[in-house]
Amino acid sequence: MEVVIVADAQAGGELIAEAVAHLLRRKPDALLGVATGSTPLPIYQALAAKVRDGAVDASRARIAQLDEYVGLPADHPESYRSVLRREVLEPLGIGMDAFMGPDGTAEDVQGACEAYDRELTEAGGVDLQLLGIGTDGHIGFNEPCSSLASRTRIKTLTEQTRVDNARFFDGDIDQVPHHVITQGIGTILEARHLVLLATGEGKADAVAATVEGPVAAVCPASALQLHPHATVVVDEAAASKLKLADYFRHTYANKPEWQGI
Repeated sequence: MEVVIVADAQAGGELIAEAVAHLLRRKPDALLGVATGSTPLPIYQALAAKVRDGAVDASRARIAQLDEYVGLPADHPESYRSVLRREVLEPLGIGMDAFMGPDGTAEDVQGACEAYDRELTEAGGVDLQLLGIGTDGHIGFNEPCSSLASRTRIKTLTEQTRVDNARFFDGDIDQVPHHVITQGIGTILEARHLVLLATGEGKADAVAATVEGPVAAVCPASALQLHPHATVVVDEAAASKLKLADYFRHTYANKPEWQGI
């Protein structure tokens, strides 16, 4: 696992956006795995700026969803499909025909989960998967003690998560679905490159457990240690609990530039 410490969220977004742009220059139809939430927004904004400036053409890229609410209509403004359309596809000039995600309105939810796993495989697999991390070490909606071999499946949201997400539903927790579909940890690990961005002091403990702790289901993100190409990009605040921070700074500062991240 490579750990890159940057000054702030904007610097992290720029760094990761350039890695995505490099991938798209080499493979214009790359399959990008994307996450929702506030953390990855600097990545999407920096990448959209590159598209506007003509530094990269993202129009042939394909987009794969990490998770989705169950029972929320696809055209609901807070479905993750709608959020990603606004924050990723439209700014990058990518059509919805290049988007794939689980069907959160399916009558057979388990069948929809299995179908999405198959769809990712049949599409050739995810080339680069963007990830955020929760304060408890979760990735996607794989909460602590999720199986490290788990596949795409339905999960029940904790009450705290529903309280946190109520801000997107006019502050009304009753509008927040109880269930989500999420790629499992085993599914996530099949992507060719995993890139996790974490910012803020509130993520420091989770980052330390992910990078320097044991591989354990209690910290789902620690499974990234098992991946052959995982990159963790953190700002100074999120890196504040890392014992090997100076080592990570040294190795990144002295790596060959052509390697990228």
